[in-house]
Amino acid sequence: MMYLLDTDVLIEVLRGKTKVVRHLKALHEKGNVIYYSPVTKAEIYYGIRPGEDKKTAALFAQLECLPIHTEVGEKAGHYMKMYRKSHNVQLGDALIAATASCAGAHLSTFNAKHYPMMDIKLRPLK
Repeated sequence: MMYLLDTDVLIEVLRGKTKVVRHLKALHEKGNVIYYSPVTKAEIYYGIRPGEDKKTAALFAQLECLPIHTEVGEKAGHYMKMYRKSHNVQLGDALIAATASCAGAHLSTFNAKHYPMMDIKLRPLK
């Protein structure tokens, strides 16, 4: 299976949260492929602190990136139209959800409320 990690999940990994790291290692050991979105990479690098560059680069080097392409952009636009007013869905979350949907990946997040889309395979973490 394919798993797309939301930004909050990778932040917990970078913070050294053992439970999250173990969970992701277990997924990988079962043959699952772990991905990130370019949106997630941008959000993480936006918030990076001095001295965290190497650790952050090492984390992204272990994962694969699912690209944002025209179909993803269109789907994200539809998500924004459908859920922006009712659920305050932000563009970054719409792009991440659309990426997961178009790739057929499970979306792992700690913030399930950010993803009200009915056509995604949401895998909330606790």
